[in-house]
Amino acid sequence: MRISRMIRNLAGSQGFTLRREPVGASLRAVLAGLRPVETEHPLIRLGAAHDGGYLVPDDLDGIDAVFSPGVDTTAEFERDCITRGMRSFQADGSIDQSPLDNPANDFERKFIGVETTGNTITLDDWVAEKAPGSGDLMLQMDIEGHEWLALAQVSEATLKRFRVIVLELHHLDALTTDFGQLMLTPVIQRLSNHFDVVHMHANNHAEPLTTREGELLELVEVTLLRKDRVTSRKPVSRLPHPLDTDNIPDRPPIQLPPTLSGMT
Repeated sequence: MRISRMIRNLAGSQGFTLRREPVGASLRAVLAGLRPVETEHPLIRLGAAHDGGYLVPDDLDGIDAVFSPGVDTTAEFERDCITRGMRSFQADGSIDQSPLDNPANDFERKFIGVETTGNTITLDDWVAEKAPGSGDLMLQMDIEGHEWLALAQVSEATLKRFRVIVLELHHLDALTTDFGQLMLTPVIQRLSNHFDVVHMHANNHAEPLTTREGELLELVEVTLLRKDRVTSRKPVSRLPHPLDTDNIPDRPPIQLPPTLSGMT
């Protein structure tokens, strides 16, 4: 048995996992695709005062609908979108009904998956069924780590219909693993081809992970704006944003590390 395998097996028997970090330059290049920029569109806050509230660019006029896979106990974000003239579509296979009782809201008791079968539906099929056509949409996704497969699988045509995307990105600390290089990295690169990151917020549900390249976070909130909506870009001058609040008020805040924010 190879020494490296013996070490991994020993670590595993004690409840530890050994992870090989990617080359520093490679990791830095990937993280550069997540660095937030300021645009000509100021940020506004939609949704709850704490968890469930997100900062989005004030470029929402003309968006037909918001798609929200992953439903919380409240739906203030979707309610705010409806107030701004959007239709709302929610999907979550783990609950019986939406907390939002509004004729402009449509709830689907399904999970977002890589194929449409049983109680799962692909993002492509869901959008095609509920909002056929070519109008601009918004995506607000919090599906506990399944966002990576959903975003890897969605078609270019559907992806580019989303003018604004708000994501809860889970497992960013896995970028230091082989799995992260195979799954997370291509998704980040794909998103950075079509979108600018216009905001990032550290969710204080999870603690940072220290790597050789600096700190990474397991959970961050990211807002993206399609590149064709942006004519002016400059590095962010301040993080957290004045409209940011801690997700859990009674837990210590977490600062966004320079590896993600680009700020020193």
